[in-house]
Amino acid sequence: MCARASEPARTKTTARGIQAASRRFVAPAGRARREPSGLAPATARARTGARFSVRQAFGVGRVVLAVAGVVALLGYFDYVLGFATFAVYNYFSYFTVLTGMGAVVAFVAGAVVAFRRAVDPPWLDWFRLLITTYIIVSGIVFLTIVIQSSSRDYTIEVPWSSQLLHFWIPGIALLDWLTDAGKARLPWKTTAWVMLVPGLWGAFTLARGALVGWYPYFFLDPAQVSGPLETLLYSLVAVALFTGIAAVLTATSRLSPRPWRRIPAAVAAATAE
Repeated sequence: MCARASEPARTKTTARGIQAASRRFVAPAGRARREPSGLAPATARARTGARFSVRQAFGVGRVVLAVAGVVALLGYFDYVLGFATFAVYNYFSYFTVLTGMGAVVAFVAGAVVAFRRAVDPPWLDWFRLLITTYIIVSGIVFLTIVIQSSSRDYTIEVPWSSQLLHFWIPGIALLDWLTDAGKARLPWKTTAWVMLVPGLWGAFTLARGALVGWYPYFFLDPAQVSGPLETLLYSLVAVALFTGIAAVLTATSRLSPRPWRRIPAAVAAATAE
């Protein structure tokens, strides 16, 4: 009886051992299957949500910039209406005004994309790069003209609308570009397009100025410069500014992305494992 009693005991113990062993080996597999669909996605969603909150902040900032641009354009139009010699159609001949309008479009498009996507499409950042380059150059040129006027016999007023258009909006747009981790990696050939708009505008302005006798900027007016060579010199300086700033902005888009932009890729790789 002792021999028969010990055999069932060993049988039950062995069965319980096998079941316990099977549970030990099956449970980790179950947990491994549950973690990617549970904890890991929750972590990914939390981190992605934090990243999207940054993108949404950029979207809000761009909406504010767009509103500021519209207000500045309207305020500047109201300001120049006060000049007796001002013609309404001349308002749209200023490079600053035209690029300011383009900037409003770029800010609105950038805000919409920032609210809906984590990364900008290349076409948007191509457009943003050109617009940011144009408004920065406009600000630099205007600042140079203001400084030069102090050493001559005339003074240039800088109303609040002009300050917004030439200084504040370009500066904040540059900050937006440099700190935006969601912009696309642009190719160097993007800089080849930067002179298209200024070239067309310059040709039109010179042709129109010869017909109507009015130029938006003094360095384009033959009566206010020493000759064609001075106009050419100013034009070459402008070309250097356009291409140089566009190259710097392109280079910054090709830098390594910010840490919060790499988080989703890292989480996805960990989940796939």
